[in-house]
Amino acid sequence: MPVIRVGLFGCADTPWLGVVSALVASPLVRVVAVAGRTDGETVAAAGRLGCAAVNGYAALLERGDLDAVYAPLPPELQTEWIGKSLTAGKHVLVGEPLALNRMEAAMLVAAARMGGLLLMESFAFPRHSQHAAAQQLIDEGAIGEPRSFTAALFLPPPPPSRWSGACPSEAGGAPPLHGGRGALLDTGVYALRAAGLQPGRNPQVEGVVLHRDRDTGVDVAGTVLLSTADGRVGNVSFGHDRLLARSTYFVQGSRGSITLPMAFTAPPGLRPVLRLERPEGVEERTLDADCQNGALVSAFARRILEGGDLIGPGEDILRQASLLDGVRETAERDRRQRGL
Repeated sequence: MPVIRVGLFGCADTPWLGVVSALVASPLVRVVAVAGRTDGETVAAAGRLGCAAVNGYAALLERGDLDAVYAPLPPELQTEWIGKSLTAGKHVLVGEPLALNRMEAAMLVAAARMGGLLLMESFAFPRHSQHAAAQQLIDEGAIGEPRSFTAALFLPPPPPSRWSGACPSEAGGAPPLHGGRGALLDTGVYALRAAGLQPGRNPQVEGVVLHRDRDTGVDVAGTVLLSTADGRVGNVSFGHDRLLARSTYFVQGSRGSITLPMAFTAPPGLRPVLRLERPEGVEERTLDADCQNGALVSAFARRILEGGDLIGPGEDILRQASLLDGVRETAERDRRQRGL
């Protein structure tokens, strides 16, 4: 069976729990090498994967036995190394979000198109089959005409170093504090991505409230009000809270509503519940278990192996980047108007 040969950037713990495990498990992928910042962590990671250890990201891209790379790097490093990966002729599966603004995203999407390469963000949750089940009910008119959408993603706070400016570069140094840290890019991107899946597809930002840490200025929570050209509205909330853990979205229609209580974080063995509320009663449907990271990896690999659509994922990237720009611009405009 044909496979794609993949190299990994970095040895961070979080990707190992999801996408990296799915890459290793996929029959469509062979993990060839992993590159890290230090010899010790890289050798340890390679031992777990059963692949080659490479000292440094540049050396990884010089290998001739790779078709693609997975790059779950901090946003402030991704633009540089994704660009270099595309220049080296590699397909790229990249940690989300791809870039810190639409301008950077557009440059990378254009480079991928010029090279005939696939560039895809690793948003896994939309691949879970529960979202297709919800969309099918909406398409069948089960809740009438969709009118509003609400999403909430709150997760436990990350380690303080994640937002403190201590994220090391490839060479081991610490870059200055960058706008790539905070709840908007940690959790908000997922809630906003879910808004893009709903009818209307291209929501616009109407209002933003970002709650910032008084000491660091980093956003720790937020709420965004959205609208679509056909009059639908959306509200997404996000942040980090040890007590308020939520991972849900809710679609209200003219004659009912649909709720997915585990919309973003359903683990592989869980059978998620879909709640359908209509005037005739409430129905809770237990859906099939699914592995959203496995589905993501399979979609990435099949597009390459089968000559699938390489353009669509780039359009998704640009829509998401535009939405993030809109959130930041609206928040900054409101902050200036309040004289803060």
